[in-house]
Amino acid sequence: MVFETYTLSNGIRLIHRPVKANVAHCGIILNTGSRDEKEDEWGIAHFIEHVVFKGTTKRKAYHILSRMEDVGGELNAYTTKEETCIYTTFLDKDYKRALELISDITFNSVFPEKELEKEKEVILDEINSYKDSPSELIFDDFEELLFKKDAIGRNILGTPKHIKAFKRNDILNFIQNNYHTDQMVISSVGNIPFKKLVKMVEKYFGSIPENSRIDKRKKPNSYKPRTQTLVKNTYQRHCVLGNIAYDANDDRRIPLSLLTNILGGPGMNSRLNLSLREKHGLAYNIEANYTPYADTGVFSIYFGTDKGYLDKCLNLIHKEMDLLCTKKLGPGQLAKAKNQMIGQIAISSENNENLMLNVGKSFLLYNRVDSLEEIYQKVESITSEQLIEVANEILNKEKLTTLMYK
Repeated sequence: MVFETYTLSNGIRLIHRPVKANVAHCGIILNTGSRDEKEDEWGIAHFIEHVVFKGTTKRKAYHILSRMEDVGGELNAYTTKEETCIYTTFLDKDYKRALELISDITFNSVFPEKELEKEKEVILDEINSYKDSPSELIFDDFEELLFKKDAIGRNILGTPKHIKAFKRNDILNFIQNNYHTDQMVISSVGNIPFKKLVKMVEKYFGSIPENSRIDKRKKPNSYKPRTQTLVKNTYQRHCVLGNIAYDANDDRRIPLSLLTNILGGPGMNSRLNLSLREKHGLAYNIEANYTPYADTGVFSIYFGTDKGYLDKCLNLIHKEMDLLCTKKLGPGQLAKAKNQMIGQIAISSENNENLMLNVGKSFLLYNRVDSLEEIYQKVESITSEQLIEVANEILNKEKLTTLMYK
């Protein structure tokens, strides 16, 4: 898999994957998210993601929304705890239109007060709708329990109190303090000569003033396992249990990813799905997840079940984790698990929008992108001994935090 890269004089980086397809994907990924907010800025990174579409120095909101859709394209954005991304999908003939619009939105938004007030109501409605989804809300509550008062533990949406208080100057200050050009990557997957793409990127992004990051993020405080039960008015019982885990630069993240896939990955043959759902019929949804951050990580297991089955589910989950901590996978089991993960990676890479986003994030964090062959080799090199070691560190019952909705 070939990637072409380029760095502008202001520090903004470009990575491109040439593909022969009529549809192209392009976006800008910023190494800025909700964990970069001060306490009185809680929710502002996500708020900005909404209001950058509300007007620029040369466009009103309607013209922004119509710019790509008028030619059949799509425009979107998202915010995580560590990234903000604005991206678009379009026909390859519209690269110029896409890049110019992304640049205009990212760097020329004017944030009209009238539009800010309207969008606050939209986000307040988003917060309220989120509260009606316990299977999603519990993950935020879990990370808040893991990290306590650290910024990385706070939910991305913010609180109604914080959202209502935001002013235009608060947005401008956050952007000035956190939108660093050396922490931005333009990622592209499409059918365009690289020299032509570089020329466009220089035209629309080359004049942006350099603004390099000086301060480092604050690493979360020391972790202590906790158990908490919250009373919710829901029919089902929801539960998340897990632990802090390896950060994005730790080589052990790859064995942990494989272990997570074995335990509760998307495959119907994961150990937890076979035990809780197929064998005992106790849960419709059971999953394990691993999210690496810049300086920490989160491993978690989630399930929802009938109120009478909560303890039984927990016992079965602990049983499966104990097995992974004490019994090494045989050669056949290990080969099967590796082949499954490699297949999932290969299939995911066929989605060019996912590829554009994943490649951009990798280039943002590591300033390089592993080829599929290199990724496969890393998976193939995992040993049963490594999995046992990782399991005993991450799945250790004494180290787990548990959150339950009752």
